[in-house]
Amino acid sequence: MLSWKIQLSLLFVVCFASGLTDFCKSSLDTPTGTLTFRALPNAPNGYTPEDVQCPSPNPSVRIATNISEDEMNWLQKRQDKRLKAMETFLTRMKIPNFNATQYFAKTQATSLPNIGISFSGGGYRALLNGAGAFAAFDERTSKSTAPGQLGGLLQSTTYISGLSGGSWLVGSIYTNNFTTVTALLNSNASGVWEFDQSILSGPTGDAGYFRQLRQTVDGKEEAGFSISITDYWYETTHLTLKILHMIGNVLSHMLPERLAIYVPTKGRGLSYQLVNASEGGPAYTWSSIASTREFLDGKLPMPIITALERAPSEQNLTLNSSIYEFNPWELGTWDPTTYGFMPLGVLGSNFTNGNLSKDDCISGFDNVGFIMGTSSSLFNQALLQINNTDIQRTLKSLTTSLLQNLNDSSNDVSVYEPNPFFGFNEASNRNAQAKALILVDGGEDLQNIPFYPLLQANRKVDIIFAIDSSADTPTRWPNGTSMVATYQRNSNSSKIANGTAFPSIPDQNTFINLGLNGGPVFFGCDPSNSTGKSPAPLIVYIPNNPYTYMSNISTLTLELNDTERDKLVLNGYNVATMGNSTAWGICIGCAIIVCHCARCRKISGEYTTTNLIVPEASFKLTSVSKWPFHIPGLSKSTSIFNAVLSDDKHGHICFCSHCGSVLYRESDMHGMRGLIFVPVGTLDDIDLVSDLRKEEWY
Repeated sequence: MLSWKIQLSLLFVVCFASGLTDFCKSSLDTPTGTLTFRALPNAPNGYTPEDVQCPSPNPSVRIATNISEDEMNWLQKRQDKRLKAMETFLTRMKIPNFNATQYFAKTQATSLPNIGISFSGGGYRALLNGAGAFAAFDERTSKSTAPGQLGGLLQSTTYISGLSGGSWLVGSIYTNNFTTVTALLNSNASGVWEFDQSILSGPTGDAGYFRQLRQTVDGKEEAGFSISITDYWYETTHLTLKILHMIGNVLSHMLPERLAIYVPTKGRGLSYQLVNASEGGPAYTWSSIASTREFLDGKLPMPIITALERAPSEQNLTLNSSIYEFNPWELGTWDPTTYGFMPLGVLGSNFTNGNLSKDDCISGFDNVGFIMGTSSSLFNQALLQINNTDIQRTLKSLTTSLLQNLNDSSNDVSVYEPNPFFGFNEASNRNAQAKALILVDGGEDLQNIPFYPLLQANRKVDIIFAIDSSADTPTRWPNGTSMVATYQRNSNSSKIANGTAFPSIPDQNTFINLGLNGGPVFFGCDPSNSTGKSPAPLIVYIPNNPYTYMSNISTLTLELNDTERDKLVLNGYNVATMGNSTAWGICIGCAIIVCHCARCRKISGEYTTTNLIVPEASFKLTSVSKWPFHIPGLSKSTSIFNAVLSDDKHGHICFCSHCGSVLYRESDMHGMRGLIFVPVGTLDDIDLVSDLRKEEWY
């Protein structure tokens, strides 16, 4: 068989022979502007991992029975910081007849509702749509605390998770010292997100770009570590992706859009686009986040990136594939397979049966670009799909041969060798004897929203804002595929989800027929109507929609001018705020308070009732009498119903019917006007649903 380098050369020749020289040619333009250093470049030898003295006590792999001690200590500090932030946020939402000051005077920091935000995958579309939501939730964004805005939700959040394109957003924000989206978009020299130069050409043009990439990656290989496509952005990735992207441009049906994430960046090349440091910050590590002062002090939410484990012989990944998370302290999985976590700062060290097998440790393996690239590795999916196309025979043959070569040698994935879980938990760890841990794009099993880290009962997350930028439909809009997939995984008889709770989700056809992808939806209002034993978190599902811009750009998009970039971000902002609706803010505030009550199992106190009572200012009911409440996949005590905002902003809003409310004292209810009373169990009876405005008292 020809070597992959020769195959690449032949493929590039075919590219030119096909008459597509405009695509194939390189750009040597060099942008102006300077870069400034941020975050913590703590790797001892840049991108090359290096032997260091092990910390004391000796690091080891732990069983995943709980969150780490580091996370517990951080969480105490974070809860204290969130108390005032959440009081400020809920006060600003102006929920009628709800006094946030009085409520929080009786609330301990440890009993605050835990909020999570999950950003889906989807290339630049996910990065920029998610950035809009991030900016909307961030009180540092200009005018984000005005009426109709949601600024402060981010400051009230405990956990943030990202996958693939969503991991680029999370990684870029945190690696750049938790800067603002506005700063990253800045058009002057201090800005970072300059996407008008293709990710395949780099900021310095091809020649200098690839010279720098090769120099940094070669050091890792020379140090004895395995190199995969996630690292090596010289001949391997650049030419392959450029040619595959050319094929995708000429024949757009080459891959289903949902699987087209194989095109985006990997490792070192990714860092040039997202990290504000010279040469893409080769010394910046994911574990360095845990050493930044603001994070240590609990001033920032905790970031988590996810990826999937793939056995060396596998190509198809299913819902039974193990989900791994990278948090600032650890790498590991809650799944009952490996069911363990290792200290991230010494990734690359030799572990056997959970213990170090050598006296020395390795530092610098967890390069931030490599971690983000791991979450977006989809080359093997390209290989699986290419035979279903009718591209020109020579191109198909050469491309297939190249991808097969990469796949056979596991160069199409992210290789973590030595395997940190070698020999660990052998009774259930199916890859315990594998020399390398193989990780790929976190969305390959269709779970394109990284819910799993936030569903763990030990983290006690009450409400998750899910920003879905998936391209599930032929026109590249989300249709709830990820929601359905996560529900199916958590309902799986294999028990791969380890008992985690997730709200009941309608089947795919029902999801579409009810238009639940047309705007924000609340899932899980009845916490008992879910998978798992513990209460399921409330899911605020926010799918990408065209509010002010057609934000359904192709995942194959590799470059954007500043105008397109900014319009995508602004649309994401408007999706998150429902067009700056004041009623939507009230709705969000109600959701946070009500789900808190559900988690606390109707805590005692004058603010607790057995019924859900929401201000009519939040909602205006539609003609719900014809609504099919008995949805496949849901019990009779359905957990969703349809309503629209009182200011007639479009979108389907579902709110809790069974949670219990902490919005009003019993004495406040009498004589109040403009309330919708929804007694427990009412929605089980269609006759009562049709007359929902009638006041009913318990």
